[in-house]
This record gives sequence, C-alpha cells and structure tokens, in this order.
Amino acid sequence: MAVEVKAKPTAEVETEQLLTGCEAIAEAIRLADVDVMAAYPIRPYDGVMQAAAKLIANGRMDVEYIVADGEHSQFEIVKHASAVGSRVFVGSSGVGWFYAFEAIAVTAGLRLPVVAICGNRALDDPGAFGTEHNDSLAVRDLGWLLPWAETAQESLDLALMAWRVAEDKRVSLPIAIGLDGAFLTHSQQLVKVPTQAAVHAFLPKYDLGDRLLHPDNPITIAPQVDQDWLMEIRRQNDAAMRKALGVITEAHADFKRIFGRGGDDPFLDEYMTDDAEIVFFGQGTLALPMKVAIRRLRKQGHKVGLVRLKWFRPFPTEATVRSLTRFKAVGVIDRDYSFGSPFYGGVLYNEVRSALYSQAKRPTVVGFIAGLGGREIEQPMAQEIFDKTMAAGRGDLSVGDQCHWVGVRD
Repeated sequence: MAVEVKAKPTAEVETEQLLTGCEAIAEAIRLADVDVMAAYPIRPYDGVMQAAAKLIANGRMDVEYIVADGEHSQFEIVKHASAVGSRVFVGSSGVGWFYAFEAIAVTAGLRLPVVAICGNRALDDPGAFGTEHNDSLAVRDLGWLLPWAETAQESLDLALMAWRVAEDKRVSLPIAIGLDGAFLTHSQQLVKVPTQAAVHAFLPKYDLGDRLLHPDNPITIAPQVDQDWLMEIRRQNDAAMRKALGVITEAHADFKRIFGRGGDDPFLDEYMTDDAEIVFFGQGTLALPMKVAIRRLRKQGHKVGLVRLKWFRPFPTEATVRSLTRFKAVGVIDRDYSFGSPFYGGVLYNEVRSALYSQAKRPTVVGFIAGLGGREIEQPMAQEIFDKTMAAGRGDLSVGDQCHWVGVRD
C-alpha cells in the first residue's frame, strides 16, 4: 500500500537575482505590498513599469496598476490614493517629472507619503537620455525627501526604507529616490532580494490615522488658507523635515539589524577615508569611477578617499561637517548645474560650502561639474579633479573657491 508523504513547506529564503535598478524597484513594490501604482512611460524610469507588469502577469504581485494619460495624471492618482489610505508608488524622469510639477508640489504641501523614483536624465532642450540630477533637484525646497542610490541593491533597500520613513507619522512627507539614468536604471547587478517575512518585520502597514480621508472622518484636504494659516502650515512641514533625520536613523538601524546591510552611517558612505587628506564628495553612481581612480591614486602613494552622500534632503549637516572637517581639501562633484549661483557652482557644491561655513576648522572646497547628459566620468577626468583638489589643499588660490567644468570640449 502506497503511503502519501506530504512535503513540509520550505521556509522562504533570501534570493540573489540579476536585476537592473528599475527591476530592483519593482521587487520592492512587490515586497512592500503596494496598493496603487500609477504609471506613464518616459525613459529611463519606464523600466519599472515593464518589470512591474511582468510581476503582475506572472502572478507574483497584486497591485492596482493604473496607466494614466500623462505624468500629471499619474501623480494626481497616487496623491488621492494615498489620502484614502493606500500605499502608493509612482515615478517619472526629466521633463515628464516637470510636467507633473503641480501635483508634485501639492503632494508635499498635503503631507502625503507618496514614494516615487526619478530616473535622472537631462532636461530638454537640448534633449538627452543620460544622467543629470536637475530633474530631482527641482523639488529640493518643496518638502520632498531625496535619497540617491549607488547600486541596484541600494535601489531596492532605499525603496523599502522610503515607505518606512515617509509613512512615519512624525514625517508624513513624500520621497523621491534618485536613480541615475542608464548607469543604474538599465544596468544589471546581483541583488539580494529579501523574504516577505523579513520585509513585514521591517515595514508596518500604512496607517494615516485621523488624517484618513473617509466619509466617516470629515476632514478638509487642501484648504484655501491664504495668509491666515499658510506660515503655520509651512512651519509644520519644516518641523517634519527636521524630524526626518531621526526617523531615517531609526529606520536605518532596524534595516541593518533585520537585513544585515546599509553600512555604518545612514547618511554617508565613506571609502578609503581613514588616513585620507583629500576626498571626493558626490552622490549616485559616480562613486564607481571615482573608486577606481582612488585605488589607482593610492598605488601612487596619494592619501585620497571618497565620501558619498546618501540623502540630499534632509541634508545631513552634522554628519557632513563631522566627516569633511577631517580633511585638507574636498572636491565636490556635481552631476547638475545651478546657473548664476555663488561661485557658479553646482547645487551640491554650494550645499557643502553652506554646511561648512560656520566651522572654525574647515577644508578647502573645490567644485566640479562633470558627467552631464550621461557622459562618462573617465579616468583622465578623475585625475584632473584630483590634481585641482590637491593643489587647492596646498593653498593654490587659482583653483580654490571656484567651480571647474571637467571633460568639456573646447
């Protein structure tokens, strides 16, 4: 007589998959149990749309997937879905991000924890599909939190962190994760995909509490307050952004405890800085070519390292000051521009100078604009950045207190 033996259920284990940055975000959407995802195609963010559609078609993800008639509509969809208690995701790139700008601005003002990605690309005109950060940075003063990912792994991890931080009642602000176009959105890397159980342990259910828009809870959304209450509301948003630093720190500690990743600092990632005298400072995927340059320069006997910024908003002023005041000179590399700004530098350059201004002991800060439109930061460019930063650290006034464009044809 045959005896039927039932196999014991196999415990879910973390898997390792070859994923692009966009595909890693789609996996995060699945793991976070997102309720509503709105979409409209524009390169290079649209890889998330395609990856999410495959997960749904294969029965691996259950989400209300709404393809809108444009970028503005898709951000309006998730804004309203968030207000009625749905965990949401949306994304765009470049001029598509700008087309949605009215809805993007309102989302922050309404304190709705929408999670988005911006697949960073150059703004038209002239057109280019390659990386620039000016699309994301356009919302830097509106109340959006802005982290930048270096790898596909960090894309997934930051997305899970984003829902945790944005939905925290002390914050309740939207987050836009920056993914460098092509370099990250479309490049495959090995990614550790966590288990659903681990994600549930890290990410609580979305709960708006008494801010839920519902017939049984009569509240006002988007009131016209004019001068009577506008400053008070802006001040509340400011308080939420200040609290976000502590919430990010808490979430980072929990993430590292549960998943074993994330580094020692929630805001900065340092590479070969223990004995460094000169460091490069930047965000996103520029870390890869600069790490190659650092290893080459180290072999030549130079004490050089890298400090990578993980969160641009809220800007981690204390952590940045604590890190950068250890060095003689800092070369800040911007993949953006801020025409007419002090010293004609990039956005990040002037943020760093501002953070260091009141310090009695501060390094020389040299600005560099490089890699716009997706141009590679090649090793000769990295060498030029190092040479100018080192010269400034030695007191050469011809290269300090100014910004240099690197890799530009005459």
